[in-house]
Amino acid sequence: MNIQGEILPHLANLTKLSVVSMANNFIFGRIPSSFMNLTQLTVFSFSRNQLQGKISNSFFNFKSLEYLDVSTNNFSGTVGVDSFLGLNKLEYIFLSDNSLSFVTTTNYTNATLPELKYLELASCNLKEFPAFLRFQTKLTELNLGHNEIEGLVPDWIWNNSQETLRMFSVGDNFITGFHQHPRFLPWIRLEIFEVTYNELRGPLPIPPHTIVYDVTNNNLTGEIPPLICEVKSLQVLDISSNMMTGTLPLCLGNLSNSLSYLDLKQNNFHGPMLNTSHGCLLKKIDLSENRFSGKVSRSLANCINLEFLSLASNSFEDVFPLWLGTHPKLQVLILRSNKFYGAIQGLSSSQFLQLRIIDISNNGFSGQLPHKSFQNWNAMKSVNLSRSFAMEDMIPFNTYATFTLTFTFQYSMTLTNKGVKREYTKILNIFTAIDLSCNNFKGQIPQSLQDLHGLESLNLSNNHFTGHILPSVGNLKNLESLDLFQNELSGQIPQQLLQLGFLAFLNVSYNHLDGRIPQGKQFNTFENNSYLGNPGLCGKPLSKECEDSRVPTVLPPTSRNENEYESLLPGDIIDWMVILLGVGSGLIIGIVIGNLLYARYGDWFLERVGMRKNRWVRPLRNTRKN
Repeated sequence: MNIQGEILPHLANLTKLSVVSMANNFIFGRIPSSFMNLTQLTVFSFSRNQLQGKISNSFFNFKSLEYLDVSTNNFSGTVGVDSFLGLNKLEYIFLSDNSLSFVTTTNYTNATLPELKYLELASCNLKEFPAFLRFQTKLTELNLGHNEIEGLVPDWIWNNSQETLRMFSVGDNFITGFHQHPRFLPWIRLEIFEVTYNELRGPLPIPPHTIVYDVTNNNLTGEIPPLICEVKSLQVLDISSNMMTGTLPLCLGNLSNSLSYLDLKQNNFHGPMLNTSHGCLLKKIDLSENRFSGKVSRSLANCINLEFLSLASNSFEDVFPLWLGTHPKLQVLILRSNKFYGAIQGLSSSQFLQLRIIDISNNGFSGQLPHKSFQNWNAMKSVNLSRSFAMEDMIPFNTYATFTLTFTFQYSMTLTNKGVKREYTKILNIFTAIDLSCNNFKGQIPQSLQDLHGLESLNLSNNHFTGHILPSVGNLKNLESLDLFQNELSGQIPQQLLQLGFLAFLNVSYNHLDGRIPQGKQFNTFENNSYLGNPGLCGKPLSKECEDSRVPTVLPPTSRNENEYESLLPGDIIDWMVILLGVGSGLIIGIVIGNLLYARYGDWFLERVGMRKNRWVRPLRNTRKN
């Protein structure tokens, strides 16, 4: 409810309160000591606020407390397991994402510990698995992520909560593996298995029943075992950034009937990509940075929910998969650094309507871009003024009788933007980009580009584009990066580009451009390396001065045919007008004066030079009027 301020102390006068829930607000300060009067409290929820100070041991005198959530605040100090001794009804503890340190002691027995269902101690400075967990037999969810736990997962963990545990999350630690490494994990109801950003080694452990299986950024080796295909409920499979090898098991394609998210990037897989089955539910497929080869599987046509496809940095050898344009939800297509070839032709008005990001750089595409290349990309045509959000998906799973928790995973990608290759851990819905660089495209840049008003990044570098830079690029007011490096473009840099108020990166080096570089606004921020290899260019920031030192201040006319004026600066037009006026008036005056002089002195002059009259010159009155 966007509540701001401190907790009102007189709430403690409501001594029969059993539930206090003020999560997701802007409440700051400390928990009032008067809250100790709320002896009937069963639920205390103040997560995602700005509370601070220490959590007093006396706070845990609430004998009826069942649910405690103070996660994502600014609490500090230490909290020990002793604080919860005697709270026999306590089942849910959320202490994550504070500045707390959770300490364990041996001053307890199994009888004095509460039987927990959910324990969340992420970011609590843990060095090892809390020893009291060996007595917990009814845990539903365990979250120990973002700590400093080292070594192997203790073997006693397999004996605990085998029939109840549904979430095991220990990401961002230094865990190297499991004692008595099992082929199958023992938790028969496990839904979330999240061991990301650790140091796991060896083969892939297989859960018997899992919805989310996420082991990205570890040191896992070996092949994907076919046994994983037995996990029929799998919706998220992320084994990216490991050292796994081999070909994909044929049965993996059968999981496309349950999988929504498949991420295998940054491994050493080879061979053909997977073949999906009918009824494919995949939304994201990332096979980038492996050694896959062959053609793009036409079975992807079954995946009508596909939003994201990245095959970057493999050895796929195929023509442009034009048939992907029929996918009604496809937003991101990355085919970078493969062996794709041939011309891109046959785009229809009903293809790639939702496409916002396309990267087909570093391939062998050739030929001219069709005149209507960009005409159908409706998602790039308008500036998105709505609230921005990241591309993500949420997997629901029930943990408590009164609410549903979700596991959220966000889409990510690698893209070159503003001259720098960068990793996007989030992809905002308002971001749009086109990268056609490092191919063999030729011909003129299509005029249809001018309709993509929402475009933020355009990279056409390292091709063979000819003709002029389109003045209409100045209409792309959202453009932040324009890279035309190493082409065969000629003419001048259009003054209309001064209208690009967000342009932060420009590279037109190594073309055949000439004339004055536009001055002012964003162009005052670009350095020499934006214009190298164009001997005909002059003006700041280059040291070469233009012959006409005047700086144009008026844009060329656009109401008539733009091509008629695009190569003339306003100063050039004025100069030619003056020259023509001078030549014309001088010619008329010269003819009149010459005719008068001839009428008076013509005979005398001809006699002196010995020429006959009318041989070379005739009086003006004897000529035709025209």
